[in-house]
Amino acid sequence: MNEMSLPEEITPLLAAEIRRQPHPLLFATISGSHLYGFPSANSDYDLRGVHILPATELLSLDEPTETIEVSKVEQEVAFDLVTHDIAKFMRLLLKPNGYVLEQLLSPLILHTTPEHGELKAIVPECLTRHHAHHYLGFARSQWQLCQSHDPPRIKPLLYTFRVLLTGIHLMQTGQVEANLVRLNEHFRLPYLPDLIRRKVEGVEKEVLPEMDWAFFEGEYGRLTHQLEQAREHSHLPEQPTARPALNELLLRLRLKT
Repeated sequence: MNEMSLPEEITPLLAAEIRRQPHPLLFATISGSHLYGFPSANSDYDLRGVHILPATELLSLDEPTETIEVSKVEQEVAFDLVTHDIAKFMRLLLKPNGYVLEQLLSPLILHTTPEHGELKAIVPECLTRHHAHHYLGFARSQWQLCQSHDPPRIKPLLYTFRVLLTGIHLMQTGQVEANLVRLNEHFRLPYLPDLIRRKVEGVEKEVLPEMDWAFFEGEYGRLTHQLEQAREHSHLPEQPTARPALNELLLRLRLKT
């Protein structure tokens, strides 16, 4: 692990699941609320990664196993692991998909390889201004989730602000930052520290205290507009340029298996 840490008793449990996977892994990282900076004591662990299918499976008449999903509870710790074959993951990288960027660049690393580092180095060539659409859409779905609960819950509200700030930051700087605490060091929204504290010290379905909901609705609209404006003024390109570099890395990885 680097940069960020997990409880000592958690790491061996998750690492053991990584070792049980049927195919070699390029990397495995942690996403979700642990990456975003506001896990509760009972938050699940979201493991994400990339596996490399052997040539025999790719050449078989059967459909290759492009995605592997595992969901478990062990020693009262709930976690899920989702890995994609390297080719599928690269295809997702060539789309405006913020999820895969955040998984690839997560500093919560359970397993890595030299090629993981190579893949991360190609990320700047994957970025486009159209990644703003991903974050706008994700924020919209989380805001709708906020409105569907009475009383509203803190988690979807934090997810809403997290993705909006990640999107704005990406459009302005060309850097992917998924941690809300770090993002707020730049944006300095005065209400976020208390919301984060309530989520971290509470439970996964912690509800909002008595607050002015109209204020948060205004903030959602303001930050949505800011992301739209950041997209219009971003220096990021219209299309990714990473395809040749990704293809070269993919061929090398395939030929090694």
